[in-house]
Amino acid sequence: MGIQLTPLAKGRQIEISELSGKTIAVDSLNWLYQFLSIIRQRDGQPLEDSSGSVTSHLSGIFYRSLNLMEAGVKLVYVFDGKPPKLKEKTAEIRREARHEAAAKWKAARERGDGEEAKKYAMRSSVITSEMLEESRALLDAMGIPWIIAPSEGEALCSVMAAKGDAYAAATQDYDAFLFGCPRVLRNLSISNVKRGIFPQMLTLKDMTESLGITREQLILLGILVGTDYNPSGVKGIGPKKALVLVKKYPSANALLPHVKWPFEPTMQEIFDFFYTPEEAPYAVKFRPLDAEKIKEILCDRHEFSKERIDSALAKIQKSKDAGQKSLNKWF
Repeated sequence: MGIQLTPLAKGRQIEISELSGKTIAVDSLNWLYQFLSIIRQRDGQPLEDSSGSVTSHLSGIFYRSLNLMEAGVKLVYVFDGKPPKLKEKTAEIRREARHEAAAKWKAARERGDGEEAKKYAMRSSVITSEMLEESRALLDAMGIPWIIAPSEGEALCSVMAAKGDAYAAATQDYDAFLFGCPRVLRNLSISNVKRGIFPQMLTLKDMTESLGITREQLILLGILVGTDYNPSGVKGIGPKKALVLVKKYPSANALLPHVKWPFEPTMQEIFDFFYTPEEAPYAVKFRPLDAEKIKEILCDRHEFSKERIDSALAKIQKSKDAGQKSLNKWF
């Protein structure tokens, strides 16, 4: 979900080629939910193999990651660790919303309403532990490193980018800026020229300078509008009003007396969680792609088309060969 800063956030459309040679930290669950939501059949049913195992997430990881690898982008998938206590209420709200969406999806399918069925199906996506294990096994086979964060994956993505271990964080959520991420890439996993969806780069520097505020004030603005730790935000305060308030009252102590705060946790607790994201040791090691292992996972276990997988793998190999040939010209 994340904070809703779209009215205030201004980025620029980029070409994937601009990311060639750069390491991008991927907010894994953010991408997996997108794959599960979007990669579906017309009635909203996710892709499945003959045993009924969902494969939408594997399709998304394989084809989207391979396309980016072909362009020279180095991906590091970062998975959520232990959910923070601050997020318990949000998690409960999301579970209820998915349960309700699943019921409406079933009802729409039964009455033959394909459009409604697909809409509610997209909202009912659930990531299981089995899906996470399969995703990590596929990433291993593709030679793509992955990390489990101590808490929020997006927070560790932001730490990696702030420390220079990654160029940017790839996520749809603006929360990464609150965690101090210098660059955020949106639409990287769902870019679609036909639908007019293009990769977009936003920077913390541009956002704070254009709004005339500091990162600390941006965190407060996000809290007023609503975050994963106080989902409803402060009643009656949208992004523009929040901007006025944080400019006038630039700290939690100064701001709190001027807003109605009926929430647990406190504003200061949420501020501190964003301002000092939890760190943990991590290692990033890229490995060679293992074509046979990929085919074992996708084709043997989940009945992906061997011809399509071979074609995709041949494409990435051709790209690598071309890159090596170009490099050899310098020696």
